[in-house]
Amino acid sequence: MLSTSLKQVGEVYSTPPTWIPKVIYWKNYIEIWQQYPLGRYISNSFLIAVTCTILNGVLAVPAAYAVSRLRFAGRKMFMYMFLVVQMFSPVIIIMPLFKLMAIWGLLDTYQSLIITNTVFTLSFSIWMLSSYFNNVPVDIEQAALIDGCSRVQTITKILIPIAAPGIVTTAIYTFISVWNEFMFALTFISRAEMRPLTVGLYNFIRLWTINWHHLMTGAVIGIVPIVILFMMAERNLVKGLAAGAVKS
Repeated sequence: MLSTSLKQVGEVYSTPPTWIPKVIYWKNYIEIWQQYPLGRYISNSFLIAVTCTILNGVLAVPAAYAVSRLRFAGRKMFMYMFLVVQMFSPVIIIMPLFKLMAIWGLLDTYQSLIITNTVFTLSFSIWMLSSYFNNVPVDIEQAALIDGCSRVQTITKILIPIAAPGIVTTAIYTFISVWNEFMFALTFISRAEMRPLTVGLYNFIRLWTINWHHLMTGAVIGIVPIVILFMMAERNLVKGLAAGAVKS
């Protein structure tokens, strides 16, 4: 992908293909900004992914806390239902969702992607966070309650700071899932100025030709935010993954 992004058009289609560009052609990275609204695509993807990540965290933390701490009939079945939801391919439900969005008047809006992606990532986030919360000793929360904290204060001041690595891990999972989502965006969004990056790059594939050099250049630019996110959250991500590995 990186090699193709640094080749001239003629070398991309040369036979036999070359692994390393004969001439490093940096102009692909300039041309793609000049010829396509790449900045608009990236800002749309950021808006949708960040909003979904925030909503997912707001909804998943109390839900995971309830599943982790409360004991009620059908709890295990409730948790297994979260996993079953993850098994559904978006292709199966894309048409009913499209009709639903049309009835609600949400086609060609960011809300359609935010709602759908939040719902689809929420189930796995609850499963992950409940696993992290299970590892936090209940005695710490009981001590906080005895000292006068309310249930909400116990969650915000005691539980969330302790489970921060798990929350960060869940947030990264949500952000990457939404950032890479393609099917819902292609179906719900038809206005060019509202397309996220995945659908914007798809438009580089024409009827008779494919602009491989620009497509690969856009793909390289598209993974930069993910790499930066991993570098910023590396410490918490490693802690979260290691902690999650020993949960029951």
